[in-house]
Amino acid sequence: MKDENFFISEKAKQINFPKKGILAQAKEAKEKKINATLGEAYDDDGIPFYLEKIYKDVSLSPHEIFSYGSCYGNLDLRQKWKEFILKKNPSIKTEISLPVVTSGLTHALSIAAKLFFKENDELIIPDKFWGNYKLIFEVGNGVKLDCFNSFTVDGFDLVSLEKKIESKDSISLLLNFPNNPTGYSLRYDEVENLLSILKKQAEKNKKIIIICDDAYFGLSYEDDIDRESFFARLCDLHENILAVKVDGTTKEDFAWGLRVGFITFASKRLTDYTFLEDKVAACVRQSISSVSNLSQNLIVKAFSFPSYEQDKSEKLALLKKRYKKVKEVIKDEKFIKFFYPLPFNSGYFMCIKLIDVDSEKLRQHLLQKYDVGVIALNENLIRIAFSSVPEKEIENLFESIYQGCLDLSR
Repeated sequence: MKDENFFISEKAKQINFPKKGILAQAKEAKEKKINATLGEAYDDDGIPFYLEKIYKDVSLSPHEIFSYGSCYGNLDLRQKWKEFILKKNPSIKTEISLPVVTSGLTHALSIAAKLFFKENDELIIPDKFWGNYKLIFEVGNGVKLDCFNSFTVDGFDLVSLEKKIESKDSISLLLNFPNNPTGYSLRYDEVENLLSILKKQAEKNKKIIIICDDAYFGLSYEDDIDRESFFARLCDLHENILAVKVDGTTKEDFAWGLRVGFITFASKRLTDYTFLEDKVAACVRQSISSVSNLSQNLIVKAFSFPSYEQDKSEKLALLKKRYKKVKEVIKDEKFIKFFYPLPFNSGYFMCIKLIDVDSEKLRQHLLQKYDVGVIALNENLIRIAFSSVPEKEIENLFESIYQGCLDLSR
């Protein structure tokens, strides 16, 4: 391992998992005849106390439901998730960290902010981004979001991104593919060009941290999209690059409310990731103590269920059908008078750019007159979550938007 503190912030150097704290001492006493360490309550047979009504509604053991989880997360779950990452990203040829479990992706991103940024540091992101980044990075950690233009006419604006990073002495970049809100993923040619840009900057001895927000990983609907995470392409690119993968069962396994996410690291500079895993666990301990043990065990059980892959594939196929229907409907030439789509090819969402109609006024009008709900964004954009719209309603959805624009333009 070369200089384990190379990438982390000054604050992160002080964030350490307590080696002799309560949890460490409790671990040493775990198998003892009398264990008076952890703040849990057990009956005389060593089974956690529980309320009968809660237990009856879940088909897991009391230990799997009611006991505290590790600050690092369920080891079986962590190992399985790493196995999934390597299986889904075969271009990874170097060692990556063992994922640490977080309480959803928001929590993982918050931990990344603590580990790699100090107040007033700049984080480069596309100008079409998930609004929660502001709360996580700017409000929560004092990090400044520095945006580049997301799109050219038909793809990702790599020229804008390159100009942005060329001006920096060190680079912190957050990329989200498939993107929320636009539903865009990089094509193969864009991936290769972006890697070339980043490697060129790393060769100038710039420290580069790239956070890959993979919330919607796997939801790809076109053949020219790179099926692997951009994280996979970064793992062995240059020793000055640290890749941080933030993902979870939230969208990949349609388990939004269970709040199970992961944070994983890779860098050509590092051979041992234990110190980073320890720091993540310390952040978990500091903020929420541990992730829901029940949620983690439900996910572990799901992975071993015989129909897991088939069940998941059926739902992915349904999402793809809705995407294809949107692609078909949006071609109607009459729409161009009032709106046009931004590039989209994956994920849950797509965006339309309104022409001479205010997005918030349209949103309110659609609610009141057409019984239709959409999201109004800055830059006069409307975000449409086709993930939650039945295929049979998609044509009606866009027709309602068109009629709403027509009403407001009169």
